Amino acid sequence: MAGAERVVTLTCSHTEIVAALGCGDRIVGCDADSDQPAELVASLPRVGRDLGVDPEKVAALDPDLVLASLTVPGHEKVVARLEAKGLPFVVTQPVSLADVYADIRQVAGLLAVEERGERLVQEMQQAMPAVERSEKDRPSLLVSWWPSPVIGAGRRSWVHDLIELAGGRNANEDCQKESAPLSAEQICALAPEHFVISWCGVPAAKYRPELVLEDLALAEVPAVRRGAVHCVSEAWLGRPGPNLIHGYHALRQLLG
Repeated sequence: MAGAERVVTLTCSHTEIVAALGCGDRIVGCDADSDQPAELVASLPRVGRDLGVDPEKVAALDPDLVLASLTVPGHEKVVARLEAKGLPFVVTQPVSLADVYADIRQVAGLLAVEERGERLVQEMQQAMPAVERSEKDRPSLLVSWWPSPVIGAGRRSWVHDLIELAGGRNANEDCQKESAPLSAEQICALAPEHFVISWCGVPAAKYRPELVLEDLALAEVPAVRRGAVHCVSEAWLGRPGPNLIHGYHALRQLLG
């Protein structure tokens, strides 16, 4: 079966996955936030950001495949508008790292490049080997998606899987959700040895670790006492695609 030839991607991760599969030339439009690969997206028409995706702009590009994702909060409203417009779309909703791999394989199938999809998954798996450590030797780490309130990554997330692969322990592992808001009291109780800032939708250059380091309510948190507050781009941790490799290596380096 022939694969899709005119693809519109509505998330950064889908843009990056299609490009990594060697099919970047099939992307005819993308969301406003897609920034990688820079040379590819520089000339692409933009169809809007998050809930502001314009189905009229999408339709004008005459796509035979629109890739959407429910990892964007509220994106089901965009999906409903795509459906009402009669556009051909596929929706993904990865939670775990295994889901990310499954989505890559699915997209590869839609593009009729299944072998490339399998190869990309294998490359990611080989680039992110599990660090063997006993449970007691695994430093605890909290990933924060937002500054106020702090939104901490929970157990049901690919970030939880990355932390474990990198030899750490998710300080928020008892949270059986993808993420959840945390009070200062809760963060103190979790007592993470490392605190990672990876704020969604904020350029890494604008991360402000001093908001954590100088917060008196967090003064007794081990990560704050040790000065172990780190910045890792959300482009490396928050996008369920090939750039997770960079996130894994950033976590592995800071965990030691």
